[in-house]
Amino acid sequence: MINLKEEIRNTNHSREKRSYFANLILQNPELLPQLLDICSKVDDEISCKASWGLEFLSKNNLHAILPYLDSLTPIFPIVHQDPAVRPIAKICEYLTLAYYKKNDIVVKKHLTSTHREKITEACFDWLISDQKVAAKAYSMTSLYLLGTEFDWVHAELKITLQNNYHDGSAAYKARSRMILKKL
Repeated sequence: MINLKEEIRNTNHSREKRSYFANLILQNPELLPQLLDICSKVDDEISCKASWGLEFLSKNNLHAILPYLDSLTPIFPIVHQDPAVRPIAKICEYLTLAYYKKNDIVVKKHLTSTHREKITEACFDWLISDQKVAAKAYSMTSLYLLGTEFDWVHAELKITLQNNYHDGSAAYKARSRMILKKL
């Protein structure tokens, strides 16, 4: 019997440990609901490590999380610890890239309009709140892609990027310029 919490506690940010953890979940998909439950405990430090593992899993096999989007997307707006926001924002970017840019049929089947709306809300929240630049950059990409479907998103994104440009870091400004050029 696999003790998922113990496996998560033994995970660190190294590629090797995250890869091991992602493979553990892929080989034992019955653990995914438990992993999502741990991710949803956003005030507990273990949720951050669980989010790292979930991101690595999503990077390696995005389709593995698709049956669980109804459990995953409600976590997006409540994640608040920096080490958890970045991987969750990256998962949003993976989903939107697969849906809009790669035209992944399996993702299109599972990622409903409600899920896409939840991603939109979370990404705007991360973009306008005090988050690290990586989460903001992933959010910008996701919002740009979502704006190809939801016509109001591009207008709000443009205003937000222009208003926050001067206070952003060099990395924030670089990603903002790239997105603004596309808008």
